[in-house]
Formats: sequence, C-alpha cells, structure tokens
Amino acid sequence: MAIALEQLASKLGLTESEMRKALLELGFEDAEKIEDEVAQLVTEEVAGRSEKSESEVYEKIVEEEQEKEIVKSQRKKQAGKVTKKAPQRIERAEVKKGIVEIPEMISVKELAEKTGLSAAVLIGALMKNGILANLNQVIDFDTAVIISSETGVELKKQRSDVNAEDIFKGNLEKLLEEDDKSDLKKRPPVVCVMGHVDHGKTTLLDAIRNTNVVEGEAGGITQHIGAYQVEIKGQKITFLDTPGHEAFTAMRARGARATDVAILVVAADDGVMPQTVEAINHDKEANLPIVVAINKMDRPGANVNKIMAELAEHGLQPEEWGGQTIMVPISAKKREGIEQLLESVLLVSEVMELKANANRPAVATVVESHLDPNLGPVATILVNTGNLSVGDNFIVGQTFGRVKTMRDHLGKSLKKLGPSDTAQIAGLHDPVESGQILQAMKDEKIARQRASQVHEMAREELFKTGMGMQEILQRIKEGSLKLLKVVIKADTQGSLEAIKQSLDKVKNDDVAIRVIHSGVGGITESDVLMAAASPGSLVIGFHTEASSHVKRLAERMGIEVVTYKIIYELIDDLRKILSGMLQPETTLVELGKFKVMKIFFTGKGEMVVGGLITEGVLQKRSNVRVLRDRELIGEGKVIGLKLVNEDLEELSKGDECGVRFQGKLRLEEHDVLEAWKEEKKMKTL
Repeated sequence: MAIALEQLASKLGLTESEMRKALLELGFEDAEKIEDEVAQLVTEEVAGRSEKSESEVYEKIVEEEQEKEIVKSQRKKQAGKVTKKAPQRIERAEVKKGIVEIPEMISVKELAEKTGLSAAVLIGALMKNGILANLNQVIDFDTAVIISSETGVELKKQRSDVNAEDIFKGNLEKLLEEDDKSDLKKRPPVVCVMGHVDHGKTTLLDAIRNTNVVEGEAGGITQHIGAYQVEIKGQKITFLDTPGHEAFTAMRARGARATDVAILVVAADDGVMPQTVEAINHDKEANLPIVVAINKMDRPGANVNKIMAELAEHGLQPEEWGGQTIMVPISAKKREGIEQLLESVLLVSEVMELKANANRPAVATVVESHLDPNLGPVATILVNTGNLSVGDNFIVGQTFGRVKTMRDHLGKSLKKLGPSDTAQIAGLHDPVESGQILQAMKDEKIARQRASQVHEMAREELFKTGMGMQEILQRIKEGSLKLLKVVIKADTQGSLEAIKQSLDKVKNDDVAIRVIHSGVGGITESDVLMAAASPGSLVIGFHTEASSHVKRLAERMGIEVVTYKIIYELIDDLRKILSGMLQPETTLVELGKFKVMKIFFTGKGEMVVGGLITEGVLQKRSNVRVLRDRELIGEGKVIGLKLVNEDLEELSKGDECGVRFQGKLRLEEHDVLEAWKEEKKMKTL
C-alpha cells in the first residue's frame, strides 16, 4: 500500500516542499508515491504539529487507504455481477488485558486483532525497532513480544499442533515435551492393580471404591476396563481397573504410559504364582514402583513371612528386611488395611513428584472403548496432561470427534477434566483401541485433517512396534542396540533353568542379554505383547510352539518368534547376535616412513614434495605424522603418489617418488612422514 506525497503532506499540514525536505532529512528518496512504512516514519517525526496524536493520524491514513482498497474490490465484477456495498471501516478493538496467546508466526493485522492494539501503533513500534512492516507482514513471536511490551499486553506462545506421526506412534513424551516447568503443578497418582487370578484384585478394587462391581458379571471376573478416582485425607488417587496383564501390556505396547504405581495383590494363604511373577516382570519392564498388598489376612493359612520370602526371590525386598518395597497386610473382604495401603501409594507417589500442566489442550490415554446403544462409540479416558471440556474437538487414533458428554464412574455428568482425571466420553466417530492417545485440537477441521493423515499412515504401516530379526541385526550393526531382551518359554522347568544358566555365562561388559519374562508352556499372546512393549525383543521357544493365532499376532506386531530343539544351537545363535553388538576394537597400524628430500610446490593447505620411502609402504589417502628432528610437529594426509609420471595407489621401501601432502603445516627438507591406518577387529564373547 502506498499514499501520494501530496495527500500525506495535506494530512500532516505540510507543503509539498516541506514534505520532500522531511523525506530527504530522514534518508529517503523523493517520490510521488510513499510506501506505507515510510509514511509511518515521517508521521512520527512531524505529526506532533497536529492536534491529533501520531497514532491517530496514521491510523486514519491507514483506514482511508483500506477503504479505497475495499471500494476497488467492490467495483470488480464477480460472475458478471457487481455488488455495491458501502465501504466498511475497521473498528479499533479494546486493548486486551491479561495474557494473550499467539502462534509462533503471526501477521501484524492478526496481532492487532488478538491484542486489541491498533495496527498503526504496532507498525510504529516495529519501525522504532528497525523493522519496516505493513499490515500483512509476518513477524515471529519474539518480535511480537518486543513491540507489545510497552502496551501492557502480555503475550504467550500458543502451543503448536502436534504432527500426525507423533499421534500415530502414540508418542506421549513428544506430546508432552512442550510443557514449561513453571506451568507444571502436582497431580494425583494413577494406579493399576495386578496379580494372580483369584488373589482378590476385584475384591480389593471393590473395597477401595466402596461399590460392588462383581454382581452381574460372569463368573465374578471383571468384564470391562474401567477407571475411577477415590479421595483419602484430601488427596486423590486414580485407579485403572484392568481385566488382566494382557490389557496392561497391550497399552504399553502402543506406547502408553498410563500408570505411575502398581499394586501387586498376593494371597497370604497361597503365595507367589505364575501370574504373580508375570505381573512383577511387567512392572519391572515398565519401570513402575510396586506396592504389595498381601491379601486374605483373614484366612487361617495366612503367612506374611512366607509371602515376603517368595517375593524377595523375585527381586522385591520388603522394607522390613532392609529393602525398598512397601508390603501392606490387608483383608479386602473385611475392608481391613485399605487406608494404610492407600497411604502407602500416596507416600510412593510423593517421592516421584508427579506433575502436569493443567492449562493446555488435553493429552489423554484411552483406557477402554466400546459401542453404546444410546451414545454410539464411547471411550473411558485418562487425562495425562492439560484439560478437556465438553465441546472440545479431538483426534484419537485414526478417528476424531467432539466431546458431547463426560461422565464419571458413578454416572455423574462432568464439564471439565484435568490431569489424572478420568471419565467416559461420548462424541467419537468410531470406537478406538485401548492405549491410543487422545489429543485435543483447536477446531474440527484440524482434527479431521490429522485423523486422515494418521489413517493413511496406518494403511502404509500396519500397527507395528516390535522389531523383526533384520531390524534387530541392523540396529546391532549401527551400534544403537546394546541390550538384547528375550522372552523365553520352555517345555519343562528343568530346560528353562538350564537355558537361563547358560545365558548367564554369555555376557560382556559392553552388551548383555536380559530375560524380561520366562515360563513353562506354549508361546502365548501375552508373551508376544510383552516383547512388543519392549522394542528390540525376541520371543524364544524351546521344545514348545506358538499357535497359528499367536504367530499371526507376532507377525502383525513385528515380533520375531524363534523356536529351538537343541539348547547349544539356541545359545550359539544368541552368542553370535551379541558378538555383533560389540563395538569393534580400533588399533593404529604403522605402514611405513617417507623422508622429504625436496620441496616442489607450496600452496594453501597443500604441498608437493619429493623423497624416499625408507621403511614399509606409503599409500594414497593414508594418514601421516610429521617428525622434525625426531619430534612430532603435526599431522596430515597423503592425497597423491607419483613415480616418474605415473599416479599410483601404493609404493614401497626404496622407491623415490613425489608426494602430494595435505595439511596445515609446511614441510621442510629432512622431515619424516610416518604413515599409519586404522584397523578394526571384531570382538568375540
């Protein structure tokens, strides 16, 4: 946009000659048309002569020019018709108070609209800081902060939309990384309850929430995944009610870190059972702190010391015995010890310093989803950070939606959720899988777009978090994999122990094998899911097989399942893999020596010299150390070898030749070049 010199002079109460003089004084060329930015600067210098303020004068000019543009556009024919409307003036909004959020990049016009500041004021501030700008000029966040700092408007960078790849991968760390530490506040812990079947998980959860969820459910087994909050001594605890370890592992396999603390339920009259061990392995691999609930203390055969001893064998050392694992005797049936158990969970969470940002768009984990006959697709969600309100748009997995309703576990309607809060929401277009990440979005258009992108990604790459053998070997070759994780299943306990003892001997200071789970019997879905939850894992079977269903699951999830019938073949294969994980040893090998006899050419960073090879060989592209009077003075490289008129790759002792030397130092006659090379040798176990 430009304004005529005559018109600007008139507005400012100047003659044309005074206007031209002002332009020249300010270092601008005399011209009949003056650009918007130049006009603003001139206005700042001379508008004081007018009764009106600088900003008012220039704002009037800007608005009049805008009116002209509007009139021009209205004169243009659209589809053979001309629509005549009165020119519209841009009204100045009220200056916003408090904090105004803006994106990383914003135009001057948009900044004016968001802050309520006039465009003239903003353009003037930009020019004071050496930036010539018009209404459509795009500026960055830091610049916007500078120019608005004197206006009383506080700016805050708007959280950028996450990309489709992060949503597709369920990368919570990536989705949460923009949180500023100053925005983080304490949040309630999220707890899952695990343990062997019939050890009292459901009864404990029933006791905690003080409602009976067992009645009406087939066989007394929990048939759905739920979530709810309880309060003890003014502090909240969120519980995830999972039907088993498989669901928990499936969530982890999708990248979801849904829980902070695990309660391991062990029956005092029974002891550590296979599923107890499996739960311990799950929690260790997820790096979850464990609080043990020793249940059924009302039973005659209850033996706390026996349970503690068995748990200690699996790495859970009780506090009473000098360890770090809290173990609380309880009776879920009689509601005894429950308060002490919850206080122990709060104690553990206090040490963890759990925090989240409540003032950002929500990021949540789907705990469960199903099709409701009245509400359509619904999902039980756990908010990881931020807030979610009724009416918010979101993307989750390959679908999107808008929150229509939110209800807690008692059926109470909710308007808003914060960090660690949980509720069942309606408004999804399609059901989604457990463990998928929900991300609140600015509007439906963006949510729909992201969902479409995620859908395309899913079509190209079927859900796959594990690594096949080829990828594992590639990672080993690159040196990025130093720990090989394995799930081992064997036909007998004796075979299993023999394999584990053999693997203990296959180790090195640099690389290692870690058995994340082992057991007797066929390879199950749970084994595959556990491997999927720990990328870079193998499932190994010894004299045992996987069903066709399990094989298909493993293939779908990219998990390698390998079976053996001979133990030494199993150990030998793993030894080979680990050997490949070792970084090769690098040694320096001396090649030969060259004595400089004559200097032929000296250039920038290069020299051509003649001399004699006194020892070994000299190779093109070999590194050399330069010795002068037997002292090391620097290094360089041989980039060319010539014998008479022939270019060669290598020459040996006794050859008189020319050498093209590359290096920062200047060679002198009688200098000695010691050639050397690196040799890499693979380590073995």
